[in-house]
Amino acid sequence: MSATLRLLLVRHGQSTWNALGRWQGQADPPLSELGRWQAAHAASYLGAFDAVVASTLQRASETAHIIAELLGVGPVLVDEGLIERDAGEWSGLTKDEIEAAWPGHLDNGHRPPGYETDESLVARTTAAVERLAAEIPSGEVLVVTHGGVIYALEALLGAGFDRIGNLAGRWLFREPDGRLHLGERVVLVDPAHTSVPDIL
Repeated sequence: MSATLRLLLVRHGQSTWNALGRWQGQADPPLSELGRWQAAHAASYLGAFDAVVASTLQRASETAHIIAELLGVGPVLVDEGLIERDAGEWSGLTKDEIEAAWPGHLDNGHRPPGYETDESLVARTTAAVERLAAEIPSGEVLVVTHGGVIYALEALLGAGFDRIGNLAGRWLFREPDGRLHLGERVVLVDPAHTSVPDIL
């Protein structure tokens, strides 16, 4: 009998744009120094995984490579279907800049031209899960991705919106018949750590 594929979907470490409060979407800023520390710190709380998979955006792939090296798992697999939602014209802007140019849009749910729809995001992320299942049908896989991807899969499977921090995530289970269901949320790095701790 086939076994369940257990995926731990984890948001990447802090990027340089996260640190500045800028919406990223599919832009590709690197990890910050804190983000690299977060990735290494998170690895110490993770057990054994059969594989590590990442979005092709460098903030996710670098997080994945840091963790994979510390866990002794590799090579890191990548899938473009796991990249963040396209933020359209909001990419690179802060919330204050968005509010100034699009008053009220953040609060009322309106989005700018080029902003990726929920339907598009769900279609490509579930397709990525199916590609992964075809390659690794069972076991435990760490998937380093983005907040928007995790939110989309949570919404698809009936969970309400709850903001997720860097190096936090959600278990997702894929049954042999293709059914998906959610496990618990996990937090691998204390969000109170807003700077790289001094090394004694």
